[in-house]
Amino acid sequence: MLYYLCRTKDQRQYEELLSMVPSVPACSAPVILVSQGSWTTPSEVPFTLPPRFMTRIHDNQETEEKVEEVEEAEELEELEELEEMKMEARRDILAHRGSLSVRSWYPVGTLLAGLYSAPPLNEVVAPPPGMATRLCFSVEYRHSSEQLMVSLLRLGNLPPPFHGNVTLVELRLLPDDRRPRQAKARGTGPDPEFNDCFVFQVSGACVPQSTLSVCVLSVEQDGKRHAVGRVLFPLEGELGQAGRVLWRDLETEDDTQCSELGDVKVSLSYSPALQRLSVVVLRARGLQLLTDAGVCVQVSLQIHTRVVKIKRSCVVKGETDHYFNHRMTFKLRSQHLDEACLRFELQQPNDISSERPAMLGVLVLGPFMYARGPQLQHWMDMVNTPQEPVKLWHGLSRAT
Repeated sequence: MLYYLCRTKDQRQYEELLSMVPSVPACSAPVILVSQGSWTTPSEVPFTLPPRFMTRIHDNQETEEKVEEVEEAEELEELEELEEMKMEARRDILAHRGSLSVRSWYPVGTLLAGLYSAPPLNEVVAPPPGMATRLCFSVEYRHSSEQLMVSLLRLGNLPPPFHGNVTLVELRLLPDDRRPRQAKARGTGPDPEFNDCFVFQVSGACVPQSTLSVCVLSVEQDGKRHAVGRVLFPLEGELGQAGRVLWRDLETEDDTQCSELGDVKVSLSYSPALQRLSVVVLRARGLQLLTDAGVCVQVSLQIHTRVVKIKRSCVVKGETDHYFNHRMTFKLRSQHLDEACLRFELQQPNDISSERPAMLGVLVLGPFMYARGPQLQHWMDMVNTPQEPVKLWHGLSRAT
């Protein structure tokens, strides 16, 4: 930059021949001059910013010295004009970009709440009419990854005694699922919601032979569990319409159909401190009686193939249901929980004492080495909840 100065004979100061103020063409975009001081000194260089990136003025020491020489009235007037320009720029940008700002005022845009709003779940999947307790879920099988996707949505018409409790759901894929998948309801009341998704890795050849088991439990504040009901959903022929919303009624103990040979209700509990396994044979129903001699239950504790202990209940007579309420205890160390099992044999005594009793049915409860499905579930629930009795109905099978 060149400056042409001259000095006359009559004046002792130099005069400026060319103006130092930069000329802005009329067709260019408007700019904001950050420094509004005098342009007569070469130390000041004009600096401009677009309105979007306006910053506060930080004058250096030399500028402050020059500003002090300006009259107070002119300084106040210039500052007011600058503040007014900045406020107008802010209002203009905020009007076009939205209200969300970063660092005092810089706008980045707004969220449109309408894009993220969803109708309530009870409007999308309203339960069918009726007072039965129902489970809402959907099932989809992906052949490419061999994954069964189970979406657990909500429960409907939960019984009033369970409205204030925490609702848990345990899912299993029978007959070979080792451990349950658990979901906790997001709230209480008659229609608790879950909105959880579970993935089961299962081959396409095994899916038609599998059954989805969903057990609904109600947990009190002290941790005591109550069985609300269960849904058994065979997958054979049900995967044609993938992802459709399904409603199924919960089966309670009274609604559950008896197996071919009958059912027996058993309570299990284990105390790690005492290393004691407690068994209570509660009730039997639907037994195929051979005589009217009564029924007894023989329970044997087995580790691998070795029978450790055998105990029998008293003989109970009845036409349809047999109530035993017989308690037995077995000594079992914690390290043997994965190696031991319980074998229940329902027998009818023979009139001739020398002959063996007639076998009505057999039940085996134990870990994965011995049991599958509900029998395995019962044993694992006992291990996972020490010192708490776990009650469950089981169907009898034929002796082998």
